[in-house]
Amino acid sequence: MKRFEPISTETLPPLSPQSLLDHPGITPEVIGKLTIYLDLLQEWRERINLVGRSTLLDPWRRHILDSAQIFPLLPSATETVFDVGSGAGFPGLVLALMEDATTRPYVKLIESDARKCGFLRQVIAKTGARASVINVRAEQMVSHPAAVITARAVAPLARLLDFSAPLLGKQTVCLFLKGAKVEDELTDAARTWHMHITRVASLSGPTGSVLKLQGIARRARC
Repeated sequence: MKRFEPISTETLPPLSPQSLLDHPGITPEVIGKLTIYLDLLQEWRERINLVGRSTLLDPWRRHILDSAQIFPLLPSATETVFDVGSGAGFPGLVLALMEDATTRPYVKLIESDARKCGFLRQVIAKTGARASVINVRAEQMVSHPAAVITARAVAPLARLLDFSAPLLGKQTVCLFLKGAKVEDELTDAARTWHMHITRVASLSGPTGSVLKLQGIARRARC
């Protein structure tokens, strides 16, 4: 199987959906469902601000590959993923569409904006994604340790961990997509949170990374 490598995207043409067939979890059937998803994203973006307009010039790289790269990082036998601050559904809704129903996780999409929840529910209805929408702020969730938490473009790491606190347990694994300021975010988060950090270079751009966080606990106040 061909392996994707992190590359500069500055001079590259837009990524084609067919080129993603080498990525784990992507099949022709999945491509078809992701196409429906992106078509709905374009349609809804005319009404509500789901993603930046420029990102839709290369959506298969900026949104689909960016989200799909989390799939092979999921712990084995992951059954449920909580996606915090889902917005337009990245990365959680992409994960809910990958592979077939026996191997992809069930994703709970946590989003406080009711309009965005409407969009997410329509994508689920049109694609059959194994997902459901929870219209609430993550920090207001009933405390319940999650196996896996994902997030993209929600908040700096320290605040994101605060938002995710009701879902954090001793065995929780967080998979967060981060950009060029990741080092500053890690330094800031270390003041209030202890965690074991694995950093993986992003496949969708040279300045991004995926943070895999384990053993997460709030530091005791002095």
